[in-house]
Amino acid sequence: MRFILHKRRTAPAVIIVALIDVLIVLVIFLLVTTTFRQQPALRLALPESNSALRSGANENPPLLVSIEASGTLRYGLAGDVVTPDQLRGRLIVDAEKARATGNEAKLAVRADKAAPWGQIVRVMDVAKAANIRISSAYMKEAGVK
Repeated sequence: MRFILHKRRTAPAVIIVALIDVLIVLVIFLLVTTTFRQQPALRLALPESNSALRSGANENPPLLVSIEASGTLRYGLAGDVVTPDQLRGRLIVDAEKARATGNEAKLAVRADKAAPWGQIVRVMDVAKAANIRISSAYMKEAGVK
C-alpha cells in the first residue's frame, strides 16, 4: 500500500518591507514633481511715480473688433457696426497706417461666448490677410475689461 504524504501549505504572507519600499518611492516622486510656492525674502513697498511710463505706453494701441452673440461685428472702441467687407477694408487701412509709423499692427478680438464661430474665424482670416497679429494679450491695452 502506498501512502501519499501531503505537505502542509503555509499561509501566504504579505511582505511588508516591499510595500514600504514602494511607498517611499511614491513619496519621493511626489516631492520631486510638486512645485512649491516660493515666498519672497523681502517684502518691499516701492514708491509710485506719476511721471513714469507704463509698460507699452509708447506702443500703438491694438485694433479692436467685437463680436456680439447675434454675430454683429463692431469695430474700434466706439463700436461702429461693420460688415465683413467693411471690416476688411478698415483693417487693411489701419494696418498700413500703423506700419507707416513703424509700429506693428495688432488686433484684439472681443467675442461674446455665444458668438457664432464662423464670424470669429472670418475675423481671424481677414486679420491674417491684412498681416495683423491677433492676441488676447492686447485686450487690457485696448481698455477692454
